Amino acid sequence: MKIVVAGAGQVGRHAAEVLGESGHSVTVIDTSARVLRALDEAIDLKSLHGNCAQAEKLVEAGVADCDLFIAATSNDETNLFSASLAKGVGAKKCLARVHHSTYFSQRGLDYKRYLGIDELLCPEFITAQAIARTLRNPGAGTIENFANGTIQMHKFPVNDDAPAVSKALPALNLPGRTRIVAITRDGDTFIPTRKTVIQRGDVVTLIGGTDTIANARKFFFSGKLKRSHVVIMGGASIAVWLCRALKQRTFAVRLFETKPERAQELAEKLDHITVINADPTDSAVALDERISDADVFVAVTGDDEHNILAAAQAKASGVNTAITVVQRSIYIRLLPHIGIDYAFSPRSDAVREVQRLLETGPVLELTHIAKGKIKLYEVRPTSRGVGVGLPLKEVQFPPQTLVVAIQREDIATVPGADDVIEEGNILLVVGHHGIDRELRKLFVGK
Repeated sequence: MKIVVAGAGQVGRHAAEVLGESGHSVTVIDTSARVLRALDEAIDLKSLHGNCAQAEKLVEAGVADCDLFIAATSNDETNLFSASLAKGVGAKKCLARVHHSTYFSQRGLDYKRYLGIDELLCPEFITAQAIARTLRNPGAGTIENFANGTIQMHKFPVNDDAPAVSKALPALNLPGRTRIVAITRDGDTFIPTRKTVIQRGDVVTLIGGTDTIANARKFFFSGKLKRSHVVIMGGASIAVWLCRALKQRTFAVRLFETKPERAQELAEKLDHITVINADPTDSAVALDERISDADVFVAVTGDDEHNILAAAQAKASGVNTAITVVQRSIYIRLLPHIGIDYAFSPRSDAVREVQRLLETGPVLELTHIAKGKIKLYEVRPTSRGVGVGLPLKEVQFPPQTLVVAIQREDIATVPGADDVIEEGNILLVVGHHGIDRELRKLFVGK
């Protein structure tokens, strides 16, 4: 494929490296001749010095017939404008990286539709969601790219006196945006039916909206959940996303930021957490704030080495779980050896999202629910599908197949039997391995 990348910073450079190694033809545009020279020496690709916000420069870069244009500069507005220009010039698919939640959450305006951009990418959001998922439930999964992460997948063990025990699925009355999509019992995972009865010791896999799935836990776990005390070091945008993702009663969050102005801004923006204007790696601060008593320490500053040292220090002091965010993915393989439990890389997350967008076809496998047996599929219906235009209850699905979410534009819902599948929707479907062809016939027509 022919790909043009605007911006040779951390995300743009890493995307160019990975995509070039995968055999794609990559051209990089940047305003810095020095950065491009260094890139040319390190990677076999085409480079172009200039401003990606100028249509003539995009034409010169070959955007008119490219398969994917990636706007990955450090400026949100430049990325949005250049991606829109690229679409106008002729790029088949355009992606704009954004940092600010106003754009990514599309507050006040549907920026994607208005500007003609196919996807908005926020690496900080994806990474924050991954960290939050790890803290909420290490076995959980978030479909980050489905309606901006508003649909989640969690696994809950069923304890002995849980309300769900001995009840069939229809009798559970789960929150409206939640579905049980798989049950693991005695080492075997299966897709339940309406007759399935929940048993002690089951592990249930649920898919649902972020606003309801936490409430579904109480059906499978009786008793009071232990509150987890989380310390976050650094007040960058990833910290804001993470604090919002942890806005639950089961988390008590303290965020440490060394810059007074930023600390004040965060305190006003995030009224559900405690913001402290201090450095948690300072020995006096660590002692006064009892950092060693925290359950989790998350280092999210913009300095890889500082994050690593701080997380290692926290772990050594007695913190149960140490997490660090690094830009250079080379560090990730090394960190378990120094006691850091989890490491995340926003730029690597961004590139994985780009690679997902390069996957073609109306039926894609997103992930395994039971490896080699049960899968989660993404389906994009067309008017030729025999099931398009019908309510779900009239569609002749393969046995034990569930449509667990429908995305219409950027709104995702967990459907009912009367919901009608239409062209332009995006579906999340749970089913057995090998139903790709049947899903294609139902919703694509070929």
